[in-house]
Amino acid sequence: MTDVQGLPGDEAKDLPAHTAQGIPKEDLVLPGPDFVDRTVAATDRTPRVLRNLQSLFDHGRPAGTGHVSILPVDQGVEHSAASAFAANPRYLDPRNIVELAVEGGCNAVAGTLGVLGAVSRRYAHRIPFIVRLNHNELLTYPNHYDQIMFGNVEQCFDLGAAGVGATVHFGSEQSDRRLREAGEVFARAHELGMFTVLWCCLRNSAFKKDGVDHSVSADLTGQADHLGVTIEADIVKQNQPENNGGYPALGFGGTDRLLYDRLTTDHPIDLTRRQAANCCMGRVGLINSGGASAGQGDLAQAVRTAVINKRAGGTGLITGRKAFQRPTDEGIELLHAVQDVYLDDGITVA
Repeated sequence: MTDVQGLPGDEAKDLPAHTAQGIPKEDLVLPGPDFVDRTVAATDRTPRVLRNLQSLFDHGRPAGTGHVSILPVDQGVEHSAASAFAANPRYLDPRNIVELAVEGGCNAVAGTLGVLGAVSRRYAHRIPFIVRLNHNELLTYPNHYDQIMFGNVEQCFDLGAAGVGATVHFGSEQSDRRLREAGEVFARAHELGMFTVLWCCLRNSAFKKDGVDHSVSADLTGQADHLGVTIEADIVKQNQPENNGGYPALGFGGTDRLLYDRLTTDHPIDLTRRQAANCCMGRVGLINSGGASAGQGDLAQAVRTAVINKRAGGTGLITGRKAFQRPTDEGIELLHAVQDVYLDDGITVA
């Protein structure tokens, strides 16, 4: 097993030792092997949703921990196939994508309708599929950054998907419509027995002010999480926060000084705990993004993100480009290193 506690560099001592400030772990509903029985079974989700969600938690190397490691490969649409796969063209073949998720020990693979549908009869029974239905394609010029549906829920059901995903870019001009569409998709997915994942991000150039990008502030991303669980996302995917104070800096919306003075600090674990708290205090799983690939240092950065997520009370990591934009053996090593964080009993909730 990877020596995960030795990887986060200068934070190697601080991250494992930090005691959370603001929201105590005792107030959270924490991940665990009985999470579906203990928490989700009390909701309005149908038995079929519970079964598919349990299959997610029972799969891959993290099986039985209540945590997840998901491989997402939808970047051929969001970031163009050239930018996504030029570094490793073999992943233009959907079979290789799913094989990476299987060999990498992931709980699930997330992708587009076309990619997962191309290999569903071979693999849908071997690893849970999550179909992400809406995307922002990059051929419209000038690009308008608008998510559109690339399929419907019935198609996801027919190919054997365990879950359905959608994206809302909160703060964008189209976010109201996307939120309504995602809510309709999630309601239908639950009717058919599939769990739901919301890619819950912020996108607005006005969120950048005085050199600070508040699209990754804990207060704004936390509110996006809260809106995500309101449309009954079972899992929320969110970028890990890097700062706080988006509301007062931008001078809009509603907040309270207690959020900044008492409920959190500037420590990354405390900032991420704020996100988890806004996911119904952990009743909805928070997974953080592994982020773009920067080459050297990706492994340490991915492990750092996983340590922060786990210690904050999160459910796991969704790691794509850092894994598939490198040789297969290195991608598998990175995925295993992330999973080792959640398998390491020495890394506890802060």
